[in-house]
Amino acid sequence: MQIKHNISLKTYNTFGIDALAKHFVTINSIVELKQALSLEGYPDIFVLGGGSNMLLTKNIDALVLHLNIKGISIVSEDEDSVLIQANAGENWHEFVLWCLANNFGGLENLSLIPGNVGSAPIQNIGAYGVELKDSFVSCQALDIASKTLKTYSKEACKFGYRNSIFKQEKKGKCIICNVTFKLSKKPHTLHTSYGSIANQLAIMNIIHPSIQDVSQAVIKIRQSKLPDPKQIGNSGSFFKNPVVSTEIYSKLQENFPDIPGYPVSETEIKVPAGWLIEKAGFKGKQFGEYGVHKEQALVLVNYGNAKGQEILELARLIQKTVKQLFNIVIDAEVNII
Repeated sequence: MQIKHNISLKTYNTFGIDALAKHFVTINSIVELKQALSLEGYPDIFVLGGGSNMLLTKNIDALVLHLNIKGISIVSEDEDSVLIQANAGENWHEFVLWCLANNFGGLENLSLIPGNVGSAPIQNIGAYGVELKDSFVSCQALDIASKTLKTYSKEACKFGYRNSIFKQEKKGKCIICNVTFKLSKKPHTLHTSYGSIANQLAIMNIIHPSIQDVSQAVIKIRQSKLPDPKQIGNSGSFFKNPVVSTEIYSKLQENFPDIPGYPVSETEIKVPAGWLIEKAGFKGKQFGEYGVHKEQALVLVNYGNAKGQEILELARLIQKTVKQLFNIVIDAEVNII
């Protein structure tokens, strides 16, 4: 375990923001994590995973713990299902591909989501009608104060829409070290009705899709809409889709008959934030080194050497404009640092 100083985080965050870490150490095991938390002279820590769900607006004046704990293992299995434990430092998409290679179903709709396994429960990541909580069993997290491992069940995680206990009362108090999932071996339940998965499968001439086919359809859709962070700096969807009451949605329809909406309950409708942002005139707009992606208005991008503060100011302008036009508040999905 080697501590480095004044390290650029440009390659450690998918936005490609060139912020500095005052101190930096790579963590390869829970033992090293405990050792790092016990170091004297570093009162402040900052936990860094895949760097995919954050916007750095300043240098990090702390000890950055880069979680690189690897490993995937089968905990138990029967004829129908399998329990898989993946460590926090595993790349999420590579983990999904590993599951698909072993014909384990449940995560195929979550293909190509950026980030690492350890960050996934924090956001309760989701896409195309599936959320992490649907296959989540438990996770182990290290309590920062006591340096002890605690197991969190699905119920204890208090999962919500892009939300969990790790974004609320446990934020900054523990570090997720591994996650356990229950996946199907047979038969697989496919989720192909959400978004354009069915259309993409038809384009691929697939009538009876496998979980691998669904994954490939999701990958093709995401690649057609979302920029590759290796090519253009971004953090995926920057904003959450707002949920409004059916009454408010009905009033919006009077002024905007084409406004899309998806029922989440008998009294609530989810409105696509990307549609709101596009209607507000921001889709494809570029402001020097940063802007809004031309294919997906939910995605803010860094075209080269943008500062995090510049992207944050753009996000605030978008929020203000959407509020003025629709009287809807759209919240950031990414963590602003």
